[in-house]
Amino acid sequence: MKTNFLTLLLICFVAGLARTQTSATKPDFIYGDLLPDAPELAARGKYGVGVQTVQLVHKNQLDVLHSKKGRDSLYNRPLTVEVWYPTAPDGTQPQTITYDEVLGTSNDTKRPLMPFTFRGRAQRGATPHKTEGPYPLLIVSHGYVGSRFLMTYLTENLASKGYVVVAIDHTESTFKDAANFASTLLNRSLDDLFVLNEMARLGSGDAKGFLYNLVDANNTALIGYSMGGYGALNAAGAGYSPQAAKFFGQLAGGSTALEQRTAGNEAYQASADARIKAVVAFAPWGMERGVWDSTGLKGLRVPTFFVAGSQDDISGYEKGIKAIYEGSSNADRYMLTYLNARHNVAPNPTPAEALAPGLHIDEYLRYAEPAWNERRINNINQHFVTAFLGVTLKGLAYQKYLDLKQSSNEATWAGFKPRTSVGLELRHAKRP
Repeated sequence: MKTNFLTLLLICFVAGLARTQTSATKPDFIYGDLLPDAPELAARGKYGVGVQTVQLVHKNQLDVLHSKKGRDSLYNRPLTVEVWYPTAPDGTQPQTITYDEVLGTSNDTKRPLMPFTFRGRAQRGATPHKTEGPYPLLIVSHGYVGSRFLMTYLTENLASKGYVVVAIDHTESTFKDAANFASTLLNRSLDDLFVLNEMARLGSGDAKGFLYNLVDANNTALIGYSMGGYGALNAAGAGYSPQAAKFFGQLAGGSTALEQRTAGNEAYQASADARIKAVVAFAPWGMERGVWDSTGLKGLRVPTFFVAGSQDDISGYEKGIKAIYEGSSNADRYMLTYLNARHNVAPNPTPAEALAPGLHIDEYLRYAEPAWNERRINNINQHFVTAFLGVTLKGLAYQKYLDLKQSSNEATWAGFKPRTSVGLELRHAKRP
């Protein structure tokens, strides 16, 4: 009798564990789908979504990982990008797609790479809908480490609303090829600007290419998370500080390459790109490390939407993201704060595979928020990014979704269902 009882108990435990592990990927849920309390603009747009992978090569770039002081080494830097784009609006359920991703990190022996898949709502290789284009361009940059698939809930959603969305696999900074941090510090903004140029070229070049007459690179926004936010801000005008260049040099064997991206540097000033019209910066890194100062942040002049967790222990909040927001005094800017959230205010929900017993806890913590439902965060991000980009890139009448009381606890925010706009703050500071 005792043996039978223990056997039954074990069966119940395993069954419950299986239900827990598969709850995030069961057939009725796909990353980006709406919860019942999702705010209004989180819903997908009228277009279907196509997706294609594009291989790019940025020639003759500094190979900071193999250069020595006084002797630079160059290489052709490969970049894989994923492109989501509008297809014909037909009112039918979007076709599903399977994305290939990994757990683990290549430079951490305690966290070996483990392939897994997850589903999205897009069609690979679908015919673009060009009759209503060209569409504004959105360039998406992941954190360190990360991948181009880290925010598919957002990339697909925005493509369905009439944007061409390009997410970068930043070489030497992904789950699969993580390398010395110096490469990430140097290359983030350079990758963003190169991809912008390539999308402009492909959009106006070969008429047989799927991007031809599809993408409007002259109307571009940068979207970055963590180190992606670091790079996006710099690409948009926020020059790094002398302290940042010194920090980089310590990691890169004395290299002075980052000085070309610092405030006041003539080469950096000349790199200003008028095609960049807006920035969305999720938990941008660097302020607590002295990467930014008041001079550099004043170079940011395009509308910017910051997203932060009030307990961010990676980028910092009061002396981190909030300080960047306050210091960017020449930009019309917003800051959405998830109260009691930490750093993971941008990625997809936790994959079921990360819940398996025995895995390093950081596989779970790479995605999860202790005090928030990640799917809830995803829906709120979809709503506010749609509102912000709708105003800045398309001139849509979405300002009411941004003109809100600072605390969501004081009144129901526009676009939120009754009793659901809690635990949030939205600040707004206008450009002088």
